[in-house]
Amino acid sequence: MRIRCSLLKPNKKRLVLSLLIVCVLLLVRVRFISEPVAPLAVFPSVIQGFHKYDINCSAIYDLDPVEVGKSMIIRRNQVVEDMDKSLINLTSTCPLFTKYRGYGDVCVSEEEENFPLAYSLVVHKSSWMVERLIRALYSPSNIYCIHYDQKSSADFVLAMEGLARCLPNVFIASKRESVIYASVSRLNADLNCLSDLLGSAVKWKYVINLCGQDFPLRSNIELVSELKKLNGANMLETSRPSERKKERFTFHYQLENVSFEYEKLPKKTNQKKSPPPHGIEVFTGSAYFVLSRDFVAHLDSSAVVKDFLSWSADTYSPDEHFWATLVRVPGVPGEVSRSQPDITDLMSRTRLVKWHYLENNLYPPCTGGHIRSVCIYGAAEMRWLLSYGHWFANKVDTKVDPILIQCLEEKLEEKRKLFQSQLSTCPKG
Repeated sequence: MRIRCSLLKPNKKRLVLSLLIVCVLLLVRVRFISEPVAPLAVFPSVIQGFHKYDINCSAIYDLDPVEVGKSMIIRRNQVVEDMDKSLINLTSTCPLFTKYRGYGDVCVSEEEENFPLAYSLVVHKSSWMVERLIRALYSPSNIYCIHYDQKSSADFVLAMEGLARCLPNVFIASKRESVIYASVSRLNADLNCLSDLLGSAVKWKYVINLCGQDFPLRSNIELVSELKKLNGANMLETSRPSERKKERFTFHYQLENVSFEYEKLPKKTNQKKSPPPHGIEVFTGSAYFVLSRDFVAHLDSSAVVKDFLSWSADTYSPDEHFWATLVRVPGVPGEVSRSQPDITDLMSRTRLVKWHYLENNLYPPCTGGHIRSVCIYGAAEMRWLLSYGHWFANKVDTKVDPILIQCLEEKLEEKRKLFQSQLSTCPKG
C-alpha cells in the first residue's frame, strides 16, 4: 500500500521521521466510533446519527504528522456513509432531535439578535451534511431556506422536511426547481429562496447562499461582526470577463442530453444573442454571494432585473454572471462602481475555493481530492482554512475526508462555548 506522504509539509529536519511515522501508521488499524456525538443516557439506544471518528483535532490543527497520517488512513479505509434514514428517524421526534443536536443550547447575544442573517441553501443530497451545515451556523435569530432539487431522492426530501418541521426558523422553499448543471435552474433556485426570505417575518440584514459542500470557517457572532462592517455594501466576486467567458453569454445555449455525469447540459449554438437589455455591462463572478436586504428587495421589484434575468435564461451558467453584473448596475443599493477594479474570489471573503491549476502558486496543494479542477479539502488544510480570512470553505465532502468536517465543527463549537461563557444570559458549562 502506498501513500502520498508529500501531502504533509513538515520542515526539512522532521521530513524523514514524519514519513516513517506516517507509513508505519498504515499498518495500524484505526478505530472509529459511531454517533451519538455525546452519549446521553436519557436517549434510547436505538438513536443513530452521523459517524464520529477517534481523532485528535487539536493535533490535526497543529499539523502533527502522526495525527494527520492517522486521518489519511481513516479516509482510505474507514469512511462510513451517513444515511438519510437515520436523520428521518431522529427528526420524527422533534424534542429528541433538538436536544440530541444541541439546538436548545445555542445562546444569542444582543448583537446577534439585532442583526439576524438569512441563508439560501440549494442542496440535493447528503442530508446529514446539510444538517451539520445548519447546526454550525445556527442561531435562533437567523432564518434558513432549504431548496432541495426536485430530482432528489425520497429519503433526502423526507430528511429536509424533518429539519423544517423540527426547527422553527428553517423552511422549505415554496417553489422548487429540477436543477440542471450550468443552466438557469440553478439561479432560479436561489431566487425562489430569496423571494420567500423577503416575505418572512424575520427582518434579516444580509443573506448568504450556500450549497451542500460548503462549511463555515467563522461562528455566527464572528459573521455578524464582519457583516456589520460592510455597512450595507454587498460582497461577491465581480470581474471583467475574459474573451473565453464572453462566449457564455454572447451565444444562445440550449439543453442537450449527454452521456456523462449529468443527464443534460447547456450546449453552445451558432446563434448570437442580442446585447444585454438596458445597456447593461456584463461582469462575471461566481454563483455565491453576500447580499444586503436592500439589494435583494431592489432585485425583487426592478423591471431591469427581470429583463436581465429573462435575457440570461439561454446563456451558460447564468448564475456566474447574474449577481456579478447586477451589483455593478448604477444606482443599486450597495453598488460596486463599473469603474472599480475587479473583485476576485480571493478578494471577496465569502468563499475560499482552491483551484487545481493555482496550487503551489496562490495556495498550498490540495490534501483531499479534486472535482472539475476544484479541491475537496483534506484535514491537513484545516489550519490554513481557518487562518486565511475567508468565511466559508468550498468544497468539503465526508466521503473524501470526514475528519476535516468533524474538526471544523469542533473548532467552531469551542468558539461558541467560549463566547457563551462570557454572556450573563447564557448557562455556563
